[in-house]
Amino acid sequence: MGKNILIVDDAAFMRMMIKDILNKGGYQVVGEAADGFQAVEKYKELQPDLVTMDITMPEKDGIAALKEIKEINPSAKVIMCSAMGQQAMVIDAIQAGAKDFIVKPFQSDRVLEAIKKTLD
Repeated sequence: MGKNILIVDDAAFMRMMIKDILNKGGYQVVGEAADGFQAVEKYKELQPDLVTMDITMPEKDGIAALKEIKEINPSAKVIMCSAMGQQAMVIDAIQAGAKDFIVKPFQSDRVLEAIKKTLD
């Protein structure tokens, strides 16, 4: 158990919510990033088992960061997070290599189910 996870979201309260869900689920959050640039840097530095990635962020969005992470490590496991009504972006994300996606507002059981499924 004790899989290492990197949380990427431009909203601090969203990172806090995901971190809380993951900690309760027995996962270890090894890092957080607030945009796509930080996400790629933290990924290289921490080599997490899984990344939760927000799609809509300033500077560099989640899909661009996902593509870069996949170039660094083609077997990287990334779960995208999106608000309602971003279906087209979710399809782009899956085509770019995302393993799953979770919709905001987060439901703990759905988050943990997506993570468990992706890591197994």
